[in-house]
Amino acid sequence: MKIAVDAMGGDNSPTVVIAGAVEAAKSFKEEIILVGNESDIRAELNKFKNVQNLPIQIAHSEEVIAMDESPVDAFRKKPNSSIVKGIKLVADGKASGFFSAGNSGAINAAALMTLKRLEGVSRPGIAIAFPTLKKPCVIIDVGANVDSKPRNLMQFAIMGSVYSTDILKIENPKVGLLSIGEESSKGNELTIETHKLLVKSGLNFIGNIEGRDIGKGDVDVIVCDGFVGNVVLKLSEGIADYLIQLIKEEMKKSPILLMTAALILKGVFKDIKKKIDYDEYGGAPLLGVNGICIIGHGSSNAKAIKNGIRVCIESVKNNIIQHLVTDILKVSHLTHGDNENGN
Repeated sequence: MKIAVDAMGGDNSPTVVIAGAVEAAKSFKEEIILVGNESDIRAELNKFKNVQNLPIQIAHSEEVIAMDESPVDAFRKKPNSSIVKGIKLVADGKASGFFSAGNSGAINAAALMTLKRLEGVSRPGIAIAFPTLKKPCVIIDVGANVDSKPRNLMQFAIMGSVYSTDILKIENPKVGLLSIGEESSKGNELTIETHKLLVKSGLNFIGNIEGRDIGKGDVDVIVCDGFVGNVVLKLSEGIADYLIQLIKEEMKKSPILLMTAALILKGVFKDIKKKIDYDEYGGAPLLGVNGICIIGHGSSNAKAIKNGIRVCIESVKNNIIQHLVTDILKVSHLTHGDNENGN
């Protein structure tokens, strides 16, 4: 197996990307193709001992897509960028999957235009593993589609369920539709019509859930459009950072309390940090394109890069693409003929 890694993607590339890729090569023993400026990549690799013995290749690319560039324009104007060349390696069968912590919009555009959509998929969606009180759940979509139709959301539910089963190892995952009330009549036209489709889908659909229910961990797959999902994701990240900072500021007011709490709660804080740490999950899969494509956070550190590559490898080993196709076609058959505002 070969995994293409965008060496130039992310806020701290290529340094942290190379460090994460080296750790991944050591841990997972799978071949990694670092895509990017060859001289920069070699300079970083030379910082590590015995790196020549690791299964790492370099695929040179001259261009880099910046984080603030227009996704479609960047794809068209920079065909030799690390993102486009990395995804093309997958399309050409020279790599089994692709990971990047770069411009997520550009990754989405390049994957859609190069890998194309899976059979039966109307729109791909970005899924994330989201920490809860019980176990991680999947939220989909968190940004690939700002505007969606009911059939898109139904397919997000299918793809999220496959990912939950194959990667998070949750049997018969419970699916919830994110809305403003538990009743099927609550919400906007999108959620009301989506609810009708999900009832007929054959999925383990438990109905609507509200935003306050996400962290409880009673639902395994949470479905929403990309606009709402991205707001949920960014808000959650902000609240977590805010609470941690608030605790630190309050503890500073009492040096004695700070020292005592540090001794007593050190292990507790360590466990909590691990549960909510994005670095543990590594990356978010773009589900619905014909190839494995994992998107990392722009601020990913080496640990997150390593785990993003791990998710890529696990997705390949679990044959997730074929499972997505099978389930999409099966559910589409069950709901075929529905009057949909979103065929």
